[in-house]
Amino acid sequence: MSKKIIYSLILALGISNLSSAQFGFSHEVGAFVGPVAFQSDFGERRDLSTNAGNTGFGVGIVHYMNFSYRAECNCYTPETYFNDHFKLRTELSYTKTKLDHFGEWAEKQTDGGRQLRAMDGEAKVTDIGMQLEYFPWSIRQFTATDGAWAPFVGLGAHYNFYKPNVYTTTGNGVVSSLTMPWFPKYYDGGVNNEGGSTWSIVSSVGSRYKLTELSDLFVELRWQYYFSNWVDGVNPDQARFPENKVNDWNVWLNFGYIYYLD
Repeated sequence: MSKKIIYSLILALGISNLSSAQFGFSHEVGAFVGPVAFQSDFGERRDLSTNAGNTGFGVGIVHYMNFSYRAECNCYTPETYFNDHFKLRTELSYTKTKLDHFGEWAEKQTDGGRQLRAMDGEAKVTDIGMQLEYFPWSIRQFTATDGAWAPFVGLGAHYNFYKPNVYTTTGNGVVSSLTMPWFPKYYDGGVNNEGGSTWSIVSSVGSRYKLTELSDLFVELRWQYYFSNWVDGVNPDQARFPENKVNDWNVWLNFGYIYYLD
């Protein structure tokens, strides 16, 4: 998996550098971190305790292609709407989320409730991908104004490498995937701890703040939908349990720093 990530990153950066050499773009690099709320087959849909409980963290590094400025000549590119309102973002990120069952069924003092409470999981996901970000206000004007704000929206696609870990815990704290029965809906292939890969759609809304001439801060709220229901390691038979038909997805609040390469 690590080789695939490295090859994908080299390809993305290679395309970026080739484009810069041919068309005169400038570059920005940065990093971000923030909390992640993971929505999966753990817990109940639209349940507040599930949404608040199944949270984790994420970190990432980013590279932007800035179409409005050419670093090699310290000059602006030809003024077009696209150059002044769009940036292309390449990202490598990692999220880790602990998962538990919450809600009405897990709270019951029954065998089923105890089985749900004893079931735990963890989802680890490495992402690499691109998204196009649209800035409604002028990028040139923002770049030249310290203390300015630049709201944006973004849309893109990521390729994801995931590694789940689903298990049960006995009353004395011993961890096992065999000694305690699963909740019935997770029998017959409903749990799988093998890693895999899948595509995802990413959309975001946020804003930059001009900190200095060559640096920005940014905040971003992101929604990511995976094209797989196995990212969390749990996928009950959807024909028998239609409440679990939606693929895994997450919401991520990012805080980051961007530096302009001069």
